[in-house]
Amino acid sequence: MSNVNETLNYTNKSSIAYNEPISNAVKFWIYLIFLIPSISSSVFSLCYILLHRTLRHALHNHAIIIFLFIGLIYEVTIYPWMLYYYRHKGIWKRTQFFCTLWVFIDWGLYFTQTILFAWATIERHILIFHDRWVSTKKKRFLVHYLPLIILTLYCLTYYIVVIFFPPCENSFNNSQKICVESCLTKYFSLYTYDTIVHQILPNLIIVSFSIGLLIRICWQKHRVGQSLQWRKHWKMTIQLLFVSIIYLIFSLPLTIVHFMDLCGVSRSVTLRFTQYAQFFNYCTILLCPIASIITLPQLKENRSKLVRFITRKRTIAPIG
Repeated sequence: MSNVNETLNYTNKSSIAYNEPISNAVKFWIYLIFLIPSISSSVFSLCYILLHRTLRHALHNHAIIIFLFIGLIYEVTIYPWMLYYYRHKGIWKRTQFFCTLWVFIDWGLYFTQTILFAWATIERHILIFHDRWVSTKKKRFLVHYLPLIILTLYCLTYYIVVIFFPPCENSFNNSQKICVESCLTKYFSLYTYDTIVHQILPNLIIVSFSIGLLIRICWQKHRVGQSLQWRKHWKMTIQLLFVSIIYLIFSLPLTIVHFMDLCGVSRSVTLRFTQYAQFFNYCTILLCPIASIITLPQLKENRSKLVRFITRKRTIAPIG
């Protein structure tokens, strides 16, 4: 593995210094256009869920709350920083701590969010088809709360250690968007572990368990018909599927690139695809809150009630 460093450098989100097919100006405007509704959707969804007691206590919403909260932190830090970088054409002097913090949020929080959503796709099967597993307080703690706590603490601890207290020296370069090259991309064993466990495995879980959930829900409909229980399960499924589709379209391509890199595929073969995959990968967090708010079933019902109320008021309003 004499060329490991050279190979890993190009896989880092920040490391490509070639003529990219998508200009910084295009990236600036696309990210900005989606950032505003994305932040608004995150804030509104969190407030809507947290302020409604029923939604707040619903087990299937807990992973979504953490998912949206992590995404909101990402949205108000990484994207404004990227927009500033693009706006000033890469001329930006930053401190080493700031660069290290950038990597922690960009890698640590992003993959924490991905892993938690992968668990949410597994848990949705439990909540719909094995609800007895969470029928008591003890079972709810072991099956529902404990995995969320363990996964969150594991991810944050792992990335704090490997990024802020790395086994090797981080390299700093203010000319790059992400101005530090972490040990995550220097140690082949560490990079391999991170790629397989934190990228490939979660994306495979998201895709496979989402497809499996859709098949089981459709089979349930065929077996019992559109009962009240089935409609409830469908509402719990549709929100998950929307976000899963976003991961499938925008996040999975970069994971495939990293897997090809581990397999020894030459970077000359994957370079152009990598550049597009990195651009679309950053759209994942921007689009997830929008998909989440669109598929909130209770919000849809309240919106329909509001439309009917306004329509009725206009119908009975006196003609002046």
